[in-house]
Amino acid sequence: MRAKDIMSSPVHTVEPGAPVEDAAALMAARAVTALPVVDGSGHLVGIVSEGDLLWRRVPADPTAQLSRRPAAPAIRPGQVAEVMSRSPITTRPDADLAEVAETMLMYDVRSMPVLDNDVLVGIVSRRDILRAMVRTDETLVREVQHRLDEYARGRWTATVHQGAATVSGAFTDSTEREIAAVLARTVPGVADVRIEPS
Repeated sequence: MRAKDIMSSPVHTVEPGAPVEDAAALMAARAVTALPVVDGSGHLVGIVSEGDLLWRRVPADPTAQLSRRPAAPAIRPGQVAEVMSRSPITTRPDADLAEVAETMLMYDVRSMPVLDNDVLVGIVSRRDILRAMVRTDETLVREVQHRLDEYARGRWTATVHQGAATVSGAFTDSTEREIAAVLARTVPGVADVRIEPS
């Protein structure tokens, strides 16, 4: 499975000069945890997360023990540019989902913008990955079979066990076997594909 199979698109974005209140309101309205920050030309220049907004907006309790993070600024920032991360970790549409998840964990990020030749085409969150991973075999087999039937109705049959799909049937050549594998692999939640010619 690839990033493009589960990414959210189109992407809700915000500009660097937008008020932080607008970014917070957009996150709440769209139920997202981060917003890519784009300039006037649509180029990605940063990312702002819920954590960026909360850390710099909620006043610290002066009687509390020292936290792991530095103290929030005394003057509350007003624009997204003042709180955003300027070097966002990004991925590609064709990146393997396991690679995306590993990168998120390595850099402790919860969302990754998806760039295609430097153009923002989507965003992947940890929630997107979890949602794709917890789909039942029954759901997966229905979706795999639907895709197979659209291409070769009745010739190929799908089964799914613990996220691994098996496609069996009559294949005219290796190209058809590869097509069947690709069709099955594009279903979010399919972890592996095996082809069994009859």
